[in-house]
Amino acid sequence: MSIFTGKVLLITGGTGSFGNAVLRRFLNSDIKEIRIFSRDEKKQDDMRHALQNPKVKFYIGNVRDKSSVDIAMRGVDYVFAAAALKQVPSCEFFPMEATRTNVIGTGNVLESAIEHGVENVVVLSTDKAAYPINAMGISKALMEKVAISKGRELGEGAATTICCTRYGNVMASRGSVIPLWVEQMMEGKPITITDPNMTRFMMTLDDAVDLVVYAFQHGHNGDLFVQKAPAATLSTLAEALKQIYAKVNPKYGETEVRVIGTRHGEKLYETLVTREEMSKAIDMGNYYRIPCDTRDLNYDKFFTKGSEDISKIEDYHSHNTHRLDIEGMKQQLLRLRFIQEDLGMIDRAKPRDIRSE
Repeated sequence: MSIFTGKVLLITGGTGSFGNAVLRRFLNSDIKEIRIFSRDEKKQDDMRHALQNPKVKFYIGNVRDKSSVDIAMRGVDYVFAAAALKQVPSCEFFPMEATRTNVIGTGNVLESAIEHGVENVVVLSTDKAAYPINAMGISKALMEKVAISKGRELGEGAATTICCTRYGNVMASRGSVIPLWVEQMMEGKPITITDPNMTRFMMTLDDAVDLVVYAFQHGHNGDLFVQKAPAATLSTLAEALKQIYAKVNPKYGETEVRVIGTRHGEKLYETLVTREEMSKAIDMGNYYRIPCDTRDLNYDKFFTKGSEDISKIEDYHSHNTHRLDIEGMKQQLLRLRFIQEDLGMIDRAKPRDIRSE
């Protein structure tokens, strides 16, 4: 029996790519109800018309407004906290907006979940929260701290369990680079790359859902879960896309690749687990489980003795994980539904101009 049997699931930011992936996974299961909470009535209306499923309920609101969260939280068993501002450039120019949604908004969701006796909350984070250098990553890092602190405060055996998941680049999520590059190819424009040597973890949305479900099943209060993932350079990704779309039209294989330089707040590579976290990470096979630090504010006993192990451990990042070659990257890309549609491998489920998962 699934842990979701007969349960009510709330997804904040539910009209986004992750919310759609969760719906694909659970809509035909024996889950009782899925609640979609977001501030975008147009996306909710589109989703409502596309699904027409009585299991899915829609709630207009904003995580920044706890009272609207409280309305959606009544009777909920599980929460996926996915609402976020996550575009690096926009957060860089409007950092207070990122703070209000990613930090304060997540705090509202956690407080509401605790007050309403929710069994389990999983907060979705990003590799950019590890050693953050941009406003998006900083806000997500603080979001993690808020969630882990709440989980530590509740402790083992509490009515509500709160943990985090941190994942790398989700291929073809809304606003990501893969749909952009395909669109550029289709329009006869060059593929614009910031830095060919930049590496990124490569995960599908289904991988991200697997990670969150794993966290629900195995999480303790204050845990952080990370899924091991392969990575690729942007030049490898671009070449793999060109070779795949050459099957649609040979001209796409000749698309120019133009290097435009690094954007605001971008890293050469992304870290999924810092060395400090790796020193206490528990290897669960395909995942790392990182328990929360249970030390308290009585600092004195921690000043006299540190951990020598930390200086011997390396971060887990996209430069030192398994590196995909062009063929490996092509296999990852062929897992994406919109690419399968473009190649005629499956029937088209979305309008032709929508190239996101």
